[in-house]
Amino acid sequence: MNTKILYILVAVIAVVMSGCGDKSKSIVGKPTITVSLEPQKYFLDKIVGDKIQVECLLKNGANPENYEPAMSDLMTLQRSVAYLKMGNVGFEQVLVDKLAQNNESLLVYDSSHGIDFIIGTHDCCEHQHHNHEHGDECVEDHHHALSADPHTWTSVINAKIIARNMLDVVLDVDSANTDYYNANYNSLIASLDSLDNYASAKLAPHKGEAFLVWHPSLSYFARDYGLEQISVGQIGKELSAQQLQTQIDNARNHNAHVFFFQKEFDSQQASVLNKQIGAKMITINPLSYEWETEIRRIVDAIASK
Repeated sequence: MNTKILYILVAVIAVVMSGCGDKSKSIVGKPTITVSLEPQKYFLDKIVGDKIQVECLLKNGANPENYEPAMSDLMTLQRSVAYLKMGNVGFEQVLVDKLAQNNESLLVYDSSHGIDFIIGTHDCCEHQHHNHEHGDECVEDHHHALSADPHTWTSVINAKIIARNMLDVVLDVDSANTDYYNANYNSLIASLDSLDNYASAKLAPHKGEAFLVWHPSLSYFARDYGLEQISVGQIGKELSAQQLQTQIDNARNHNAHVFFFQKEFDSQQASVLNKQIGAKMITINPLSYEWETEIRRIVDAIASK
């Protein structure tokens, strides 16, 4: 028996054994709920406090574009009472299909249920987006495939919807602590309202203004506060000299003064492009657990330009 086959057998046995006991309990004796992204974990931690163990598949610094679940992730899902997917993140559908085959008893919920999705093209150099209520399916529009923008969590308004969805799941999982979860949820909503008021006040003088991003992760944030997001990059490939010049001209035409950059994922071409634009480059991490800190950083950058 070769090493690869042995490893697979050991891994399968480990997964099977992990499901032999009470799968609603984690190793620390609490129900476990698994989420896809760190911002989800931030919201859910605020609601469940110390009553439920929250696990996250995509660890901080990982790239959702090329994420594949490790065996440890599958084992975490095996002992979870529920999986809260973000909604339209690429790896989730593949994962849910696998779960349906291997763990039919796992309850799967959609954190983004009820959100008014933004529909945009797959072409990341396109800066125009169209607002519709829509599911996670794609539709064809001439030469571009249209789909729901997955970055729903970058909106404070959406965060309230996500939190409500999470509360409903938590009350299903552990109704014995309803009062505790409701109190925590109300505290979270009060905090989100405060953040929304802060952002609205600071960004009101800048309504209609544009900001730059490489990867279009702030569409919902822009919609909340009447801003225009201009995405100047492409996922997975470099821009040609002609494309760079087109994006430089586009940014100048929109008088954009702030350029948000994700250093873990965005191309180094962003710095080259920005030398010609002269915008203020701000490093952000929309996938960070420190969700409120990131939102405030974005607000303050736009408001202080």
